[in-house]
Formats: sequence, structure tokens, C-alpha cells
Amino acid sequence: MLQYVMRRLISLIPVLLVVGIVVFAVIHLTPGDPAAVILGETATPEQVEQLRETLGLNEPLPVQFFNWLGQSLTGNLGQSVFSGEPVLQLIGERLGPTVSLTLLASCLSLIIAIPSALLAVWKRNSSLDPAFMSATMLGVSVPNFWLALLLILGFAVTLRWLPVAGYVPISEGFWQWLSHLLLPAVVLSVQQAGLIARMLRDGMLEVMHQDYIRTARAKGLKERLVLMRHALSNAMIPTTTVIGASVAGLLGGAVVTETIFAIPGLGQLIVDSISRRDYPVLQGSILFVAGVYVFVNLLVDLTYAALDPRIRYD
Repeated sequence: MLQYVMRRLISLIPVLLVVGIVVFAVIHLTPGDPAAVILGETATPEQVEQLRETLGLNEPLPVQFFNWLGQSLTGNLGQSVFSGEPVLQLIGERLGPTVSLTLLASCLSLIIAIPSALLAVWKRNSSLDPAFMSATMLGVSVPNFWLALLLILGFAVTLRWLPVAGYVPISEGFWQWLSHLLLPAVVLSVQQAGLIARMLRDGMLEVMHQDYIRTARAKGLKERLVLMRHALSNAMIPTTTVIGASVAGLLGGAVVTETIFAIPGLGQLIVDSISRRDYPVLQGSILFVAGVYVFVNLLVDLTYAALDPRIRYD
């Protein structure tokens, strides 16, 4: 197991290197001058050129890339050209809201998806099954921004049960934290729950024809116990991949949702850095997101062994 983890961690290096090259090339080939954006429209060409020289933007692209790569290898992702703050500090400041939103949305999606899939498999020969399929398809298909606007209109503007937007740390009160994150978490969990429930249902229907299921029934176990003890645990193995990908995507920053609800998370940081042409922040944020994806995939692989003792990585 330890050797497998070490191999996966070593494989993280070329993945992040390729991501860094692609991100650096795409960002720096995009039209726009960060020095001109920082100084504004009233700046003279001489002032813009002086700032470009100060920031190192007048160097050739290969020189800029290797300078940034050398700093990244030491854990230094550079400084924001707009605010002058370290990129890691900016990511750390925005990580809390994104992690809170991710955890709440993931919990809501699992609370919705697992009972729904169990009920659909239990009543698979009734009219409940096509209704479940339609509901999951609707959940996956509804755009996040449209659902967010509907929830804001209904629960924040009309009923005034929840805040329209913003974020409050959990240290300032659990209810304040929950009330500000509930609507965006519901928006993110609807699509995620649809994917997980659909995958879990298909996995459970596949294992229902296995020999150990027939053996469990022959022992006289009730159908709900067969579903809970045998079918669910085995169907969770492929479903875990979907859960891991969803969690990694949310940690990477729900850009649209965080923008609509004015949540100062990683998604909002990426949007701001794009509008400001803040290259170091954008590069560092995307590199961090890529690292999160790889790390979460590693955790998913290790979870397989916990779900199924027959899986070994030796």
C-alpha cells in the first residue's frame, strides 16, 4: 500500500508540470496587459512599460515560465500583480468558504442520492422507477445559474427565509454560516445528487443478479436487508469514483455559484484574477485545483480497499 501511495505521489509531478505548461501558455497568449489594467486608462505608455519591467512581464515567455516554475518547486507560487500579496496566502484566505460549501453540498447530495437510489431499486418494478429516472435526469440537466436565481427569488426575496448572498464564517455562529451557504449548497447538490443516485441505482441493479444476493435471499433475509447489507456496499465501489470527482470539482471552485451568491471562495478568486489579468494568481489557483483533483483521486483509490477487502495495491 505504501509503495502504491508513493508511486501515485511521484506521478503527481509530471501531471502538475503538464498542467503548468498548458495553463502558462494559454494565459500568456490571451490578449490583455496586466500592467495596463493595474494602472488604468490614464496611464502613459512609459508608466506601463516601467511596471511591466518591474513585474518581469517584458521577459521572453520561456524565461518567465522557468522563473515561475523554479519558484513553484520551492512552494512559492509568486505574488499577485494586482495586490502584491502572496498567491498561497490568497488561496488560503479563499479556501475556507469553498471547503465549507463543498462539504455541505456533498452531505446534502449523499442524503438525497443514497435513499433515493435504494427506494428506486426496492420498487424497481413499479411506477416509482421511471419517476426516479426522470427526476435524476432533471437534476442533472437543470443549469446551476437558473436554479440559483429561482431559489434566490423564492426563499430569499419572496419568503425572506434566507440571505440573498454573502458568506459568514462558522466561527461567527453556526446558523449564520448555514443560512448563508444553504441555498448555494442546494444548487450544487441537485446536480451532484442526480449523478450519484443514477450511478448507484445502476450499480445496485447490476449486483442484484449476483450469486451472493441469491444466497442472502435463500437464507431468508428480507429484501431491505439484502439491499442495505449486500447490494449497497458492493455498488458503492464504482459510485465512489463519481463522488470523488464531484467533490474535487467543487473544491476546485464552483465559479458560477460562488459568483451569483457572492461567496469569496476559490471560484470567485479565479474570476477576479481573469478580469484583472492577474497571471500569478490564476496560474497558482489552477495548479492548486489540479493538485486537488489528483489528491482526491488518490483518496478514492484508497477507499476502494476499505469498501472491498479483496482489493489490494501491493
